[in-house]
Amino acid sequence: MSRRLSRGFGLCGHLWVWGRRGRPCAARQLLRPGGGLGPEAAVSCSRVARHGRSPGLLPLVAALAWFSRPAAAEEEVQPAAAGDAAEEAEAEIIQLLKRAKLSIMKDEPEEAELILHDALRLAHQSRNNKAITYTYDLMANLAFIRGELENAEKLFKATMSYLLGGGMKQEDNAIVEISLKLASIYAAQNRQEFAHAGYEFCISTLEGKMEREDELAEDILSEEKKANTHLLLGMCLDSYARYLLFTKQPSQAQKMYERALKISEEIQGETHPQTIVLMNDLATTLDAQGHFEEAFTYVQRASELARQTKHPELHMVLSNLAAILMHRERYPQAKEIYQEALKQAELKKDEVSIQHIREVLAELSRKK
Repeated sequence: MSRRLSRGFGLCGHLWVWGRRGRPCAARQLLRPGGGLGPEAAVSCSRVARHGRSPGLLPLVAALAWFSRPAAAEEEVQPAAAGDAAEEAEAEIIQLLKRAKLSIMKDEPEEAELILHDALRLAHQSRNNKAITYTYDLMANLAFIRGELENAEKLFKATMSYLLGGGMKQEDNAIVEISLKLASIYAAQNRQEFAHAGYEFCISTLEGKMEREDELAEDILSEEKKANTHLLLGMCLDSYARYLLFTKQPSQAQKMYERALKISEEIQGETHPQTIVLMNDLATTLDAQGHFEEAFTYVQRASELARQTKHPELHMVLSNLAAILMHRERYPQAKEIYQEALKQAELKKDEVSIQHIREVLAELSRKK
């Protein structure tokens, strides 16, 4: 039985950095000992999808739930020297936005929403388009992490409209990030045609952009900015892979995960938490296809690295390792690993994992 790890990604405005900002959120499905996906488990850092969630597709939404920075870069909404009414209004908007973000961090979504409406009203009154865009995007992210998907879709589209209307190009990373979130919303709503089109737009747009960027010299475009585009592609591949696996297309999901893992290893290194999670997810995908030996190779390496680095989701990686050992009928080893996973889950106070592991251990005790 295996539990797939999900992560959140920090949205950094025009430059997104995969796994370098934000904290990981977990919302994963469990693989039953006999194979197949089991119940969902959510362990989120910002309590995902309270309202309007699609029960069968929570992981698709939760995986993108920690977009704590909006696509309209925060640095673009900075106060000028106090003086005239417009400058005072701008300073007040910034304070409101800071208060709203603090409320979101404190898990007070209703309070954050009220503050954002005040900020939006003031931004419209002062005709500050940058503030309007930034506020819309914060509102969209708030609706998104609460699972209010229809509202989030409208707000993301409004944000994108303002960004494009302000001269931003369609291939800009901020536009791709919003497009990716829209694709995940369509996936959660089972609007498959729109979901596939959205994911493919994100991937093809970034692939074309990368070809052009890689030819530019360092003095024209920094290596860091090039890396950000590569990492954003990795995020898109990862998200699409999860959707493909959920819709029972594991061979296609495997290809996406392999590409995402390669990007993460090349840019972030083998010991990066994101790389470890991708190894785990690739193992899950291989396991779902019955490729137990290859799956074991990846999950064993992921578990070694997770132990070395004290990965925050070590217990989930260990649970995957034990599940694949069960599929290989190595029951004594599986039991030992599950017991280790249980101790780690208890330290993390992950009640869903604790219950799951105990159930599997009980099943193992009945096997000869």
